[in-house]
Amino acid sequence: MEASFVLLMRWLHRQQEFTPEMLADNEVQKFIRGQAGMLDRAVDYSIRQRPMDDISVRRLKESNYVFSGFKTFHELNEAFPSLLDADGSRKPFERFLNDVQKVNETYNRWYLKAEYNFAMASAAMAAKWKQWWDDEDRDRYLLQYRTVGDKRVREAHRALHNVTLPITSKFWNEYFPPNGWNCRCTAVHVRRDKYPESDEQRAMLAGSQATAGRHQEMMRFNPGKQMACFPFYNPYTISRCKDCPDRPGTLKLARVPDNELCAACKVIREMMKAKETLQEQRKAVREWAKKNLVGKTVTVHGIKRPVEFTMNGIKETLNQPHGYVRMKNEALQDIVSLLKDGVYIKECPEEKGNPMIRKYHYVKIEIANGPSYAIIRELTDGRVQFYSIVEKLRE
Repeated sequence: MEASFVLLMRWLHRQQEFTPEMLADNEVQKFIRGQAGMLDRAVDYSIRQRPMDDISVRRLKESNYVFSGFKTFHELNEAFPSLLDADGSRKPFERFLNDVQKVNETYNRWYLKAEYNFAMASAAMAAKWKQWWDDEDRDRYLLQYRTVGDKRVREAHRALHNVTLPITSKFWNEYFPPNGWNCRCTAVHVRRDKYPESDEQRAMLAGSQATAGRHQEMMRFNPGKQMACFPFYNPYTISRCKDCPDRPGTLKLARVPDNELCAACKVIREMMKAKETLQEQRKAVREWAKKNLVGKTVTVHGIKRPVEFTMNGIKETLNQPHGYVRMKNEALQDIVSLLKDGVYIKECPEEKGNPMIRKYHYVKIEIANGPSYAIIRELTDGRVQFYSIVEKLRE
């Protein structure tokens, strides 16, 4: 995240103010997606161990995106005052960047490590919960809370060890693990006839004590029931967010007048909705290309051999950032004509040491009434393949 943070601070250095609405800026969105991507990898790791359906995985990752949006909002708010000297003059960028390194260290090293572990644990427990809840024979079983059992276990969590209750117990609404940063607790399925059922009221009291305190009570949630890696009330939101009637994803979230956090929430969720629409578009274009484009070839002026379309090239194009990303994706459905009408620009040798690639060709095409560039790669075995579309050429 180091390079991404530098780019974000370079963007902030150019601004005269920072408002919640600016979270929608392309540069800020890139940073939010980068943060969310780190947490998404934690989800991906967990579901390799215990697979889940696509809709549940998407909801977990939506939670990561919203969480990352709030986190970025706080980073920018914290960094913005460092732009000016005591006399009100704007600092040179290098000095500003040096002054905000503590923000970077705190948020993108220490906090991110704990957040990654939490997302991984939440995804793993969400997968367990869904499997148990969907089990038609679930009434034959109880859920049992278990700690790791070593010396590192928190005393408050140790009091929850072996709490055994039905999956329908209200205890699991708030005290299903993880119950804190770097919490290693888990829950297991046990047969009703092998373990006595715990007293629910005593279990609720122990759970309340285990998550007491301003920074712990926010952990009272069930990642499987909410299908979210992070609770609505977390270090980057406020307690009222937990009870917001609009929290599931509608866009009427500016509930408190002049509340910047509510305004930020509205922007973040609007951008998440746009992100979902983009994902749906990518999926549709990918399926179309798989049926109608992959395996075909086109003759391109300036390139001696026919250019072949592969699934790798389709995926690379769909994942490539672009100022008009939707129009760039749509261009794949007309890429044959675009390449035929394109203007050959130049060729460049492979510079990253890939032994399979000899060189790249660049062809100017038109997207959104402006220039973009198709990248064609020539392999050492003689094949020529469409590789991607970029908005600008490197100098």
